[in-house]
Amino acid sequence: MAYIRDGRRIIVVGTRQSALALTQTGQVIDQLKALCASHNLDYEFEIRKIVTKGDRILDVTLSKVGGKGLFVKEIEQALFDGEIDLAVHSMKDMPYELPEGLVNGAIPKRVDPRDCLISRDGMSLEQLPQGAKVGTSSLRRACQLKRARPDLQIESIRGNIDSRIRKLETEGFHAIVLAAAGLQRMGWEEKISSYLQEDVSVPAVGQGALGIECRAEDTQVLELLALLNDNDSALTVRAERSFLGALNGGCQIPIGAHAILLQSNDEKASKQLELTGIVGLPDGSILLKETLQGNNPEELGIALADALKAQGAERILIEFGG
Repeated sequence: MAYIRDGRRIIVVGTRQSALALTQTGQVIDQLKALCASHNLDYEFEIRKIVTKGDRILDVTLSKVGGKGLFVKEIEQALFDGEIDLAVHSMKDMPYELPEGLVNGAIPKRVDPRDCLISRDGMSLEQLPQGAKVGTSSLRRACQLKRARPDLQIESIRGNIDSRIRKLETEGFHAIVLAAAGLQRMGWEEKISSYLQEDVSVPAVGQGALGIECRAEDTQVLELLALLNDNDSALTVRAERSFLGALNGGCQIPIGAHAILLQSNDEKASKQLELTGIVGLPDGSILLKETLQGNNPEELGIALADALKAQGAERILIEFGG
């Protein structure tokens, strides 16, 4: 049921309570307010902070906590209960399948999808000393780091961006790996020592993109979110998520994908996508990688998953997927 105050609808926005989550939620609300002003829509916005299971359990690696949607389930329940009207998620945290009755109403313009390295002495991945201790909570990152530098000592590091940066100094890490997008949204780009290009680290599915989730029957919110949606960003994320869905991938296996739109001189032609995906083992002993092109994001994701399954990804998913 919609909240009404002085004849105006109050749109309640649910978010995790980390500094990054609140920052990116505030940025989305600012964009929505601007759209309301330019389209003569009379809405107010309020933020509701919600603690998720992934926020509560910080002493265990993500892959061992188990299950999908560690950072979204409690927020989705608030949507079902009518406590909030929309939710701002990091797209990489969203499971492939959304609960019946909820939809992804918009993907705003995507920012930098790359991983990045923050090191104590500003060193790049290549410059880190032999046997350097590198922190990451991601099996996908661990797999690709070990592939690039088998000598590295990869150790789990959990927590919000600011707490992980503090642990860089307090827990003896030479470097940590984070998503560049989060640091950029926080205005902390100067902390980045180097960016990991795709030939070293293929990003997580949806990394750098936000997903705005709402109830499927809330036509007012859906119409508003349609104004926020960035079609090009949505196309690339759809391809990546199709790949994830075709692999039925969770947190137990390193999986990554990144799609880009290819330039075309024919404005009438359907947009061509290039999608790169990986499946591997956390120790880097196996890393399967493939790139395909196509103009249908869902079909491209499935085709790429099939190509990697043919190379051995299916056996990895069955034996190690948990």
